[in-house]
Amino acid sequence: MSNATAKRAESALARVDPAVLYISVTLAALFVAWGVFFTDNLASVADATLGRIIGNFGWLFVLTSSGFVLLAAVLAFSRFGGIRLGKDGDRPEFSTASWVAMMFSAGMGIGLMFYGASEPIMHMSSPPPGTAEAGTEDAARVALEYSYFHWAIHPWAMYAVAGLALAYFGFRKSGNGLISSAFRPLLGDRVDGPLGKSIDILAIFATLFGSAVSLGLGALQINSGLKELWGIANSTELAVSIIAVLTIMFVISALSGVHRGIQWLSNGNMILAVLLLLFVFAVGPTVFILNSQTEALGGYLASLPKMSFKTGAFGGGEWLSGWTVFYWAWWISWTPFVGTFIARISRGRTIREFIVGVVIAPSLVSVVWFAILGGTALNQEMHGGQLSAAVAKGEEAGLFATLQNLPWFPITSVVVIILVGLFFVSGADAASVVLGMLSCRGSMNPSRPVVILWGVLTGLVAAVLLLAGGLEAVKQVAIIAAFPFLFVMIGMCVSLMKALRAEPKGERPPAHEDTAGIDDEREPGDGVRTAEAMTDSPAVG
Repeated sequence: MSNATAKRAESALARVDPAVLYISVTLAALFVAWGVFFTDNLASVADATLGRIIGNFGWLFVLTSSGFVLLAAVLAFSRFGGIRLGKDGDRPEFSTASWVAMMFSAGMGIGLMFYGASEPIMHMSSPPPGTAEAGTEDAARVALEYSYFHWAIHPWAMYAVAGLALAYFGFRKSGNGLISSAFRPLLGDRVDGPLGKSIDILAIFATLFGSAVSLGLGALQINSGLKELWGIANSTELAVSIIAVLTIMFVISALSGVHRGIQWLSNGNMILAVLLLLFVFAVGPTVFILNSQTEALGGYLASLPKMSFKTGAFGGGEWLSGWTVFYWAWWISWTPFVGTFIARISRGRTIREFIVGVVIAPSLVSVVWFAILGGTALNQEMHGGQLSAAVAKGEEAGLFATLQNLPWFPITSVVVIILVGLFFVSGADAASVVLGMLSCRGSMNPSRPVVILWGVLTGLVAAVLLLAGGLEAVKQVAIIAAFPFLFVMIGMCVSLMKALRAEPKGERPPAHEDTAGIDDEREPGDGVRTAEAMTDSPAVG
């Protein structure tokens, strides 16, 4: 090892926060041991705890999720919209296309692959109480509307307010990139002590278990694809083996950095996903897809206020708890990871550009995704396709069952397996980098050993949860880990508003400057970056 390399390694390790790292790793290791040696006990405790959280605090998830949407809208169109996330002269580090691709891959790529065809079928078979009769055309319309509701504006607004707070305090206020740094206006210097470290540990756990959900979904869907193609039976052991292989791949990708592995994989994901959608759109029920998307989108937007505040107090509580409340809690579990990652790639954008880009662009992608894959599945079901029977055996089978009724199934199924694998790797490597940042004092260049450690632990947690109770156990623990972070999210919003109100009310840069960089196609690294980010580190490249 050369002297320069040794010095860089020593510098990276010096940035590690021992308290945050050791406590987090120890607790994660204890959880893994619990799952290995007391599997049944873990499953029963998780089930009971989740029931209490959703039963007693479902209303809070509903209320706060809608509050995040309203806050994002207010910030985008208020006087704060022109504030730049960085110094006034900073410009975006990534082109808009790469920016959208990376945040979409990190935010919900695997989830859309998993639920794109399955969720509308499940809603059609069991629609929200009081909306439509199961199995009818009205139920199909409602199924698309609720799929949009669960996957479009609300989750991305959650990501937006978290990412905005982190980008604002990290780049404009020269913070350290930690979740706790967003609390400085409220807590002062206490963010540097035990209280701030506790916030970062909560963020690490929400990120760790939220990422484990992605790994679990991806492994189960790849397993299902192997069964459809080559008759390999579904099994938890095979899913765990898939996680092991892909964990090695995403650790390697994470070490190559944001500018190399994550950006390249995300761009590749989007290209392959677009090709898949165009194929299904062309050979599937094209006119029905266009008609159903138009009608369902109108119904979704018209019903959005009413849907946003339903808690089930007057009926339908069980359905809402199993779907809407579950989703809001699940998205909350992803906000520290996705928010931190989006903040990391958004330096130089204005608040207005940030919110519009983070909320609107991925929401439109989600709408188109469900319109094409979900619309095709619903059309097949309404014409005797029997997809509901396939989905009842496992949600991961929904997309393959849909593609089986279209031409070139052997080819499209291989494309789906590759796409799920790419989404798996790009999302998980972004998560391991974020976990490294959170345990390395917010450094954009986390230590290589720390990134590897978190990558391995994320894979182990996903494997243990699959062994403990399959997909349901993975989801349950993600929500439990996310519950305390909901209060962190609320505190971040209060702190952000307090800091923004202290911004001077002087003139913002002219309009042409305010939107500069939206279509900036400069090569990565041409933007303004911190001195630390410009060091030769494996996490940035």
